[in-house]
Amino acid sequence: MSRSRIEGLLAAFPKLVGTGKQHTYVETENVRYVYQPIEALYLLVITNKQSNILEDLETLRLLSKLVPEYSPSLDEEGVCRAAFDLASAFDEAISLGNKENVTVAQVKQYCEMESHEEKLHKLVMQSKINETKDHMRRRVTEIEKSKIDRGKTEKAFAPLRPPIDFSDMKTRGTGLGGDPIFADSFAQKPKGLPSAPTPVTSKADGGMKLGKLKKTNQFLESLKAEGELISEDTQLTGIKSRLSSAAPSDPVTVAIEEKISATVKRDGGVHNLDIQGTLALQVLDDTNGFIQLQIENQDLPGLIFKTHPYINKELFNSQQTVMARDPNRPFPSGQNDTPLVKWRIQELDESSLPLSVNCWPSVSGNETHVNIEYEASEMFDLNNVVISIPLPALRKAPSVRQIDGEWKYDSRNSVLEWSIILIDQSNRSGSMEFAVPSADPSTFFPISVGFSASSTFSGLKVTSVLPLREGCPLKFSQRIRLATDKYLVI
Repeated sequence: MSRSRIEGLLAAFPKLVGTGKQHTYVETENVRYVYQPIEALYLLVITNKQSNILEDLETLRLLSKLVPEYSPSLDEEGVCRAAFDLASAFDEAISLGNKENVTVAQVKQYCEMESHEEKLHKLVMQSKINETKDHMRRRVTEIEKSKIDRGKTEKAFAPLRPPIDFSDMKTRGTGLGGDPIFADSFAQKPKGLPSAPTPVTSKADGGMKLGKLKKTNQFLESLKAEGELISEDTQLTGIKSRLSSAAPSDPVTVAIEEKISATVKRDGGVHNLDIQGTLALQVLDDTNGFIQLQIENQDLPGLIFKTHPYINKELFNSQQTVMARDPNRPFPSGQNDTPLVKWRIQELDESSLPLSVNCWPSVSGNETHVNIEYEASEMFDLNNVVISIPLPALRKAPSVRQIDGEWKYDSRNSVLEWSIILIDQSNRSGSMEFAVPSADPSTFFPISVGFSASSTFSGLKVTSVLPLREGCPLKFSQRIRLATDKYLVI
C-alpha cells in the first residue's frame, strides 16, 4: 500500500467516527476501520472487509496493551517521543498483516534482545574511556609531584652547574611533547658532572614503539574531537600509562557500578528515573576462584536483584552470599571482569535526584540572557560534573558574565559546557549567567548532564571474600562508582 493511500485513509477516519457511537469499527466500500479510544487519541487498525473481525479486535487489544508500556504519557507528545519503540513493538506483534501469537511480555523481551549487544558495546567503550581519563588524571598528579622533586634537586646542584644556554635548548626542542620535565634529558650536559642514570629498556619490555605511540595519539585525538581538554603533559602521561599499565596486584578485584538514567522536566517533575547496577568479579588465577563473597546493601523499596545462572540464587536471597552454584567449579579467572549480580531501582521520585538543574532564559532587546543554576543532593559528592547547554548557531563564543566553575564553548556542536570538578559540602549549589543573540527559549533544551560519584544508591559493597575450603579470608580490592547513562533536562 502506497504512502499516499495510507494518508488518505487516515484523513478520512475522523469524519467517519462521529460522536456517541458505541461500536468500535467503521466500514467503507473497501476497508474496515477497527479503533479504540485512548484518552484524547485513537488506536486504529485498518484492514480489508474480508478479514476476520474477531482477529482484528484481538490484534487491537494486544496493541492497546503495548502503548502504555512504551509511551511515557498517553498524549500526542508522549506517543511521538516513543514512536520508534512503538513501531518496533508493533512490528513484533504484527507480521505481514497478520497477528503474531505473542504476549506483551514476549514483545518486550524481543525488543530488548535486539538492542542488548549494542548496549553492551556502548557500556564497554564508555568504561574504557572512563578508565583512560582516570589514568590521565592520576599521571598528571604524579608529574606535578615529580616537577616539585626535580625543582628541589635543581636547587641542590645549582652551585655546580654552569649557566644553561636556553637558546640552544630552544633550537633542539624540550623533549617528548615539549614537556619541560624531560628538557634536561635532551640538553647537552657538561663533562665531569654527575648525571642521573638513564633507564634501559629491554627487549622483553617491548620498548617505546612508534606503532603504539601512533595508536595512542589517535585515541587522544578522538577524545579531543569529543571536546575533552588534553594538555601536552596529559598527552605524555596518557602515553606512559597505556604503555606501562600494571595488572591488578590483589588476587580478587570487585567492581561495583551503578548507572543512572533520568529525564527531568524543565518546570519540575520527572519523566523517568531508573538506576541499574552490576557487580563484577575479576580473579587473577584459578587457585583463588573457589571463593564466596559476602555483601551488604541498603534496604530500599523497588530494589530488585538478578543473579547470573552460575550463582547460587537461593543462598544469595537468604544470606546475601555470592557463591557458585557448583562449589567444585571456580569463578573464571583472567583480566576481564565477570558480571555476577545485576540490580535495578525504580521506585524513586524527584527528591532522589543527585543533581537538579534549572535554566531561565529571558529575551531582552537583541539579546537572550540565560541564568542557569544547579543544586546537588546531600547524598553524594559528585566528580567531574559537566552540564552541556545547547545554543543557537553563533559566530563567536557566548558572553559568560558569571560562573561558579569553568566553561568551554564547543563551536562545532554549538554547545556550552559548564564544568565543576567536584561538588561537595562546600558548593552544593552554584550558578552561571551568559548572554547570546536573541533566540527562542526552547533552543537551550534539552540540557545534558554528566557526573560520577564514589558511592551508590543501593550502598552495595563486599564486606569479605572467604575461601570455600579451609583458609584465611582473601585480600581483595573493590571499585565502587556511580555514573550517568542518560541524564537530561527537557
